[in-house]
Amino acid sequence: MLIDGQLVESESGQWLESLNPADEQPIGRVPLATAADMNRAVAAAERAQPAWARLPIADRAASLRRLADAIDADAPALARLEARDTGNTVGTMLNDVKGAAERLRYAAGLGGELKGQTIPAVPGSLHLTMRVPYGVIGRIVAFNHPFGFAATRIGPALIAGNALVLKPSEQSPLSAARLAELCAATLPPGVVSIVTGARETGEALVRHPRVKRIGLIGSVQAGMAVQRAAAETAIKHVTLELGGKNPLVAFADADLDRVAKAAVDGMNFAWQGQSCGSTSRVLLHADIHDAVVERIVARVRALRLGDPLDPQTTMGPINSRAQFERVLAYIEAGRAQGARLATGGNRPRGAAFERGYWVEPTVFTEVDMSMRIAREEIFGPVLSVLRFRTEQEAIDMANDTDYGLTAAVWTRDIDRALRVAQRIEAGFVWVNGVGSHYRGVPYGGLKNSGVGREESLEEILDCTEEKVINILVAPESGAAA
Repeated sequence: MLIDGQLVESESGQWLESLNPADEQPIGRVPLATAADMNRAVAAAERAQPAWARLPIADRAASLRRLADAIDADAPALARLEARDTGNTVGTMLNDVKGAAERLRYAAGLGGELKGQTIPAVPGSLHLTMRVPYGVIGRIVAFNHPFGFAATRIGPALIAGNALVLKPSEQSPLSAARLAELCAATLPPGVVSIVTGARETGEALVRHPRVKRIGLIGSVQAGMAVQRAAAETAIKHVTLELGGKNPLVAFADADLDRVAKAAVDGMNFAWQGQSCGSTSRVLLHADIHDAVVERIVARVRALRLGDPLDPQTTMGPINSRAQFERVLAYIEAGRAQGARLATGGNRPRGAAFERGYWVEPTVFTEVDMSMRIAREEIFGPVLSVLRFRTEQEAIDMANDTDYGLTAAVWTRDIDRALRVAQRIEAGFVWVNGVGSHYRGVPYGGLKNSGVGREESLEEILDCTEEKVINILVAPESGAAA
């Protein structure tokens, strides 16, 4: 772990083992931190933060760029480590690593936007605002993009003048240990701490009274737990990027081949559907339903399962045994509730798949909104296809969940596209597109899918508090100069 600029073990001497999800073999271990370790990390962050905040923004930006350069230099090895630890394909993990370096530079470049304003006042008075750092920010990140999530959250916190204490997921923690080494080599001691461990480690961070700003990427259940725990020790600013049961809505005039490709791309099979933004519900107009389903199934059957380190592999194993069992339980629920299994639904055949957390990419049709697979986030390679006939029916189906992260609308009618995009309850809606994130565009959810926005200037501003300075100007004395 990284605490106060030093790479250290846990005070308890205990370790957390990480398994390769492709074959269930141990591939590494990280320290299992205690609450005492977390207290040390927060104390170090408090000591380091004032001097860091006093640095010119240009100097803070230069440190972030040095970290980005170090990540770029290590990108191929980091991608291989990520693929082994997560089960995600190596190509997508290389994109994650390179994207993390790019986003660090993006955050560094936005430092000059941390501006205040002047506000009109009565004569003899002047109001100024300024943005000040929280001090110590705590971040907890998910298992599906562990390095990308961890590294990109460093930039906004640090450019705004905060110190950061980061807790990675215990399900895929190895790249965080490598990130700790890179941070130790490029950043001042204490400015970033990376503390590995289990749920109790994260809870110690959330509950620490000196950590006034908390950010989580995770499930809705984890988000609710963080909100509860944070409120029990102090008044904290909490932002949450949570799950989704995201719809892709395709109308009768849409291009059938493009819709089918978007449905498979948007499901994010390259990381086994383990993405909160996956469009895991495909809503098809009745007139094109059968033709698009045929194309989707053909594309899904063409996916190549295998070693995540093989560049030709297009889908690897589920991340963990717990998640593997969860996915299988949802597949059984889909069968039991009457959905039609169009393809997949089993462990793939062959000696290479006898061990590990392997599930075939799965498509259900004849799904309706009474079924669990249509309403609950599975976080696995399971795509549900539903049928609609009217625009209003499509909107009602799209909105009939507690989630509201992303959505996609496919049509050649611009008026319909705008009507439907505005009425779907989601924080990010693609029109004739799917899955892409764009630098500088706010990303986050409505309803139970989260609070706050990231990947943009809004995330950086959200790492600061607004402070007002009121200046009373003395009246002229009337005396001669």
